[in-house]
Amino acid sequence: MTKSIFTPEYQLFLKLLLQGRKKAGMTQVQLAAQLKKPQSFVCKFEKGERRLDIIEFLEIARILNIDAGEIIQRLQK
Repeated sequence: MTKSIFTPEYQLFLKLLLQGRKKAGMTQVQLAAQLKKPQSFVCKFEKGERRLDIIEFLEIARILNIDAGEIIQRLQK
């Protein structure tokens, strides 16, 4: 089984989160501050160097005001 971070679905997931951050008009620094994490946390998950768990994903979606369910549906197609 391929590690999930190397799948096309995970790459789409990261792309959608990056687009969501940019659409929200936030920098990595601003998102990190909302998450109470260092900027490197955001940088690493956006580059695919760090995997997000579901709780982290939901918190990021909430901060960016994006529909987590819609992202999951897009990944299932």
